[in-house]
Amino acid sequence: MIGKITVPFRILVICLYLFLLAPMLVVLPLSFSNDSYLTFPPQSWGLRWYAAMFSHQKLMEAFKVSLAIASTVTVLGLAAGVPAAYAIRRYSFPGRDLAMNLFTAPLLLPSIVLGLAILLVFVQARLLGTFTGLVTAHLIVTTPYVIRIMTTAFSTLPPSVEEAATMLGASPFTVFRRITLPLLMPGFIASAALSFLISFDEVVISLFITGPRMTTLPVEIFDYVESRTDPMTAAISVVLIAATLLIIFLIERTLGLSRTIGK
Repeated sequence: MIGKITVPFRILVICLYLFLLAPMLVVLPLSFSNDSYLTFPPQSWGLRWYAAMFSHQKLMEAFKVSLAIASTVTVLGLAAGVPAAYAIRRYSFPGRDLAMNLFTAPLLLPSIVLGLAILLVFVQARLLGTFTGLVTAHLIVTTPYVIRIMTTAFSTLPPSVEEAATMLGASPFTVFRRITLPLLMPGFIASAALSFLISFDEVVISLFITGPRMTTLPVEIFDYVESRTDPMTAAISVVLIAATLLIIFLIERTLGLSRTIGK
């Protein structure tokens, strides 16, 4: 009976994987098309649109902006999220559950609702179309993920390990450097990678905040798709997918993906 159930289940899983991978399987050959418009299968092949992508000034400027914002958000998100997670996990104080719910509340809101709320606030603060505004908006989205991951990481680190090192004469800085930090490194890396990818890929909230002088890569791609139908968007998609897979591969090779996400 188990064998009869297992085979159809495996077939179902394979079909689901193929369904999820179908867009990638279509985008990949489209990115190597030399045609002037989207057509599948391509009539001619080449690297025309990869060259066009790297020579497109607006896309490259938007890429630099997204890279700078994602890097800044990653650093600031860790700086804010790690102490908050430490306080929530290690200390008992009135309103601790309320604080956790408050910090993670942005995860419960639809992106368009959150983007509209941020827009209304940022109009008054004159942060629209500014680097500071984009970083602040992305922090609202990414910091809850950092807190979630780091609270899990702190829960797997017994306080007795740090207490034992302290009792043996280690200073607080030494305990953090030699004990706490190595044990929490998978959580740090997972938080940093997820923050970077979410910030770099954020489009809905960025649409409310960007302006003509400063825009992010996802918004620029969105605008490009609205006005043109050439395969350059497929080339951009392949490059972004490859970059994401590279980050995941590096995490897997250095720490192990299951260990990094806390399983």
